[in-house]
Parts: sequence; structure tokens; C-alpha cells
Amino acid sequence: MMGGFSGRENIPAGITTREWWSSTALRAAWFSCLWLVLAGADLGDIPAAALAVVAATLTSLHLLEPNLARRSIPAIIQLVLLFLHHSVIAGTDVARRALDPRLPLRPGFVAYQTGFPPGVRRNVFTSLTSLLPGTVPTGEQDGQLLYHCLDIGQPILSELAAEEAALVRALYNE
Repeated sequence: MMGGFSGRENIPAGITTREWWSSTALRAAWFSCLWLVLAGADLGDIPAAALAVVAATLTSLHLLEPNLARRSIPAIIQLVLLFLHHSVIAGTDVARRALDPRLPLRPGFVAYQTGFPPGVRRNVFTSLTSLLPGTVPTGEQDGQLLYHCLDIGQPILSELAAEEAALVRALYNE
């Protein structure tokens, strides 16, 4: 036994032992790939790489337990394409406004009611939407996410709803 990690008591309810080990192996593979990208493939680094991969995998399992959500590759691709589309459109709009001598801005705040409860999923959503030009999540107010926007006349709430729906389809389709 590896420090109690092979016992059923460490596996979240609703997850089979097989699913837990599958998630563990997938995470270890991702961390191994990350190591190879960052450090390269050098035989002398194998002990350090193995230690880093094991530590990262165990830490990730502790911080983000495996769940029953099934990832959808087509939905992930749609999420990426939607994000890229919004990024290009919003980035072009921000650049246009910045270069316009009249600087047509209508800054302000909008509140968005997300379906995600506080926690990891809401944090993933706000992280994703923080990358879109022209809007940035600034906190919460009365249970809603508060976004600062360069132009509150834009369809911000519908774009956030589209991003949220795409994220649910891609990562949280349970």
C-alpha cells in the first residue's frame, strides 16, 4: 500500500475504484507531458520527473477530486471555438475603441447570475471569462458575479450565458 492511497476510504462517494485509478493515471500522464514540454526528455531527469509527477498528481487529487462528469471532446472544441470567436470580436472592438479619437467607451458594471455554486466550477468560469477582452470579473454582489465592462451597451449578459452553457457542455455534462 502506498501511504493509504489504495484504500477505498480515500475515494470519493459515487466513484468506483476503477474510475479513481483511471483519473489518477490520466492526471499523471498530463503532468508527465507537462514535464516533457517544460524540461525536455533527459534520462538524468527521470528521478526528479517521477517525483514531480507523483507529487503533482497526488496534490491535484487532493485539491480536485475525480467526479462523474464526462468530458465531451466535441463540446470542448465548441467551447474553444466560441472563446476564440468572442476573443477576436471583443479584441477587435477594444482596439477600435482605443484607436478612435472619440474613445467611445461606456464603462460600467453588470451583474451576472451564474448557475455555478461557489467553488471550483465558478472559479473555472470566472477564469475563462476573465480572458475575454473588454470584461473582467471583479467580485460578487448578492450572489451574482460582478463584471467591469468597457461598454455596458454590448450584449455582455448573453455572451456570458453562452460561455457558461458551452463550459457546462464541455466539462460538466453529468
